[in-house]
Amino acid sequence: LFRSGYANGMAAEGRVVVTGGMIGWDETETLAEGFAAQARQTFLNIRTVLAEGGAAPQHLVRLTWYVVDVEEYLASLREVGQAYREVFGPHFPTMAVVGVVRLVEAAARLEIEATAVIPKG
Repeated sequence: LFRSGYANGMAAEGRVVVTGGMIGWDETETLAEGFAAQARQTFLNIRTVLAEGGAAPQHLVRLTWYVVDVEEYLASLREVGQAYREVFGPHFPTMAVVGVVRLVEAAARLEIEATAVIPKG
């Protein structure tokens, strides 16, 4: 079952590549300004880690989002969706969005964990 922007379930077999919680900072640990910009940078960071493990965006099977303000997330959906498609393309894995009190990096607006499965063969 697919919904707008995510799937309700996926099945995969192969080598698993998992990221830790990724946030929207660059290689100098400078956070992007605003929710959508941090989301874009987070997507880029996830794509980089996946590539290091031999995976690509089409291998994503799950994204778990932790957001400090659910209303901010909802207000940014259009920009976030555009950034997502630009970085990951038209592949929409399963996703969960969880509202949290705060993240370890206090200025971060979101953190995302990713799971990818590279098919056998």
